[in-house]
Amino acid sequence: MDMKIKNALDEIKRGISEIIDEERIIALLKNYFEKGETFLVKAGFDPTAPDLHLGHTVLLQKMALLQKYGAIVQFLIGDFTGMIGDPTGKNETRKKLTREVVLANAETYKEQVFKILVSPKNDCYV
Repeated sequence: MDMKIKNALDEIKRGISEIIDEERIIALLKNYFEKGETFLVKAGFDPTAPDLHLGHTVLLQKMALLQKYGAIVQFLIGDFTGMIGDPTGKNETRKKLTREVVLANAETYKEQVFKILVSPKNDCYV
């Protein structure tokens, strides 16, 4: 394996317990280094509070790292999912929010996310 690909893969794998399709990651890196091809990475976040928090930064830092190696990142903000409440393994459901509150939170997410992710060729969708 080419050293650039190996180094990139080592950096991507840092802090990861499992990569389900490592061969696909290697192929994406190879295409980026050899042909300049980019690839798409999407991740969705529910704007349940006005600020991104430490837990968000774990995924955001991986997304930023993937940008370094050719990813075009789409940061998705789930306005509907932010309103409906979701227990996600907790003992009680998340408080339901109004559309206005969720949209206001989404705006602050858009302001904050690009302090970690590179802009402008990347997208933020609500």
